[in-house]
Amino acid sequence: MQSFSIRDLRERSGVLSKEAEQGNLSVVTRHGHPLFIGLPFSDELISQGVHVVLATRLFKEGDISLGKAAKMAKMTLAEFTEYVSRLGLSVVDFSENELDQEMSYLDS
Repeated sequence: MQSFSIRDLRERSGVLSKEAEQGNLSVVTRHGHPLFIGLPFSDELISQGVHVVLATRLFKEGDISLGKAAKMAKMTLAEFTEYVSRLGLSVVDFSENELDQEMSYLDS
């Protein structure tokens, strides 16, 4: 996710447009504080709504947790987990060691 200041927005609007065309989120800031998010327009945005698309994107990029994303999407944790799983997103992010440890619990 790229960050733009208000000044950047005036001077580099072409870069912001390219980011959107590539499907990337952008944050516009004023004095270093987030002001608004640029969310690329898509069919998914129309069908699922801003809350779901933004929550999914932020979760996918690792910016927010599964629980926070579910809340943002106005879904239960189970509903959001099922939704992102259908999109092919992993809801579990274990390191190799953590995965081995979890698997050893299953073998016990």
